[in-house]
Amino acid sequence: MQETEALERWIKWSMNNYQTYGFGLWALELLDTGRFIGDAGVTYQMVEEKRLLEIGYHIHPLCRGLGYATEAAHACMEYCLVNLDADFVCSIVHPANIASIKVASRIHACRRDFQGKNGRMLLFNTTAEQYKTSRRL
Repeated sequence: MQETEALERWIKWSMNNYQTYGFGLWALELLDTGRFIGDAGVTYQMVEEKRLLEIGYHIHPLCRGLGYATEAAHACMEYCLVNLDADFVCSIVHPANIASIKVASRIHACRRDFQGKNGRMLLFNTTAEQYKTSRRL
C-alpha cells in the first residue's frame, strides 16, 4: 500500500510540474528497441531557501555505467540553458552516490556541500556563462 501511495504522489507531483512550469521528467528509452530504461529531466528544487532549476536522472540498475545518465544530463543542461534561457542549473547528489557524482562532475562547472533537509548533500552547478564558455572550447 505504501508503494502505491508513493507512486500516486509522484505522479501528481510530476503532472503538477508540467501543468505549472511546462516541463518535468522525461522517459528514457533505448533508440533501437524502445525499451524503457529510466527517466531524466528538469524540476525545481529548494536549496537553502532558494528555488533552483535541477537536472535529475534515474537509470535502471541493469543499464547503469553505459553513459545513458551522462547523455541524458547533457540533454537536460542544453534544454535548461538554451530552451528555458536559465541563468543557473544544478544537480543535487547524495554524497554516497558515487555514480551520480561522476555524472554531475562531467556536466557541471562547480561543486559544493550544503545541508539538505535530510543531511549533507552535494550541489553541482553551472551558470549560463560557464556553459557558453565550455561550448566554445
